[in-house]
Amino acid sequence: MNEFSLYFGLGRDHILDYVNGYDHILFVLALCSLYVIQDWKKILILVTAFTIGHSITLALATLQLISVKTELVELLIPITIFITAVSNLFKKVELGQTKTVQLNYWFALFFGLIHGMGFSNYLRAILGKESNIFSPLLAFNIGLEFGQIIVVVLFLGISYILVKWLQVARRDWNLVLSSAIAGIALILIKERFF
Repeated sequence: MNEFSLYFGLGRDHILDYVNGYDHILFVLALCSLYVIQDWKKILILVTAFTIGHSITLALATLQLISVKTELVELLIPITIFITAVSNLFKKVELGQTKTVQLNYWFALFFGLIHGMGFSNYLRAILGKESNIFSPLLAFNIGLEFGQIIVVVLFLGISYILVKWLQVARRDWNLVLSSAIAGIALILIKERFF
């Protein structure tokens, strides 16, 4: 297995690890809960904005250019999930307003910065004393984006079945999903705060 495949797999598995990485899956679902299959371009831009933010702080933290206490980052991650999910409850499901969509992209980018710090210690330990971390970081982030796209495709498939075939109101689907994610995030905040 070459180096690119190794780090690509780590990035992909970082998102798809529903046992240890469920907080990232929850965040991606919270980002997507307002959308349906026709909005796939908006979702792709949204998760890419998250990946860009994640990549920036992951690189900076791995290079030890920034340092934030692990406990603080582990607390901030569910807070970002909670904020995203709760904000969905107050947004119109039909996102026709350009400002609302652009604001979501900025949220995804900013919260991606926080999430990127959460994995940096592990990645730094794996990289060890490698002199060139550009290629491993690039492969990891491409794998991360790939993993997120898999989560999004699964979400869109479920959303399509519920909204188009079973005639669940789009607003109800958003309310149920966002409320459930917010509730799980509250539990995570409580666990990590205490």
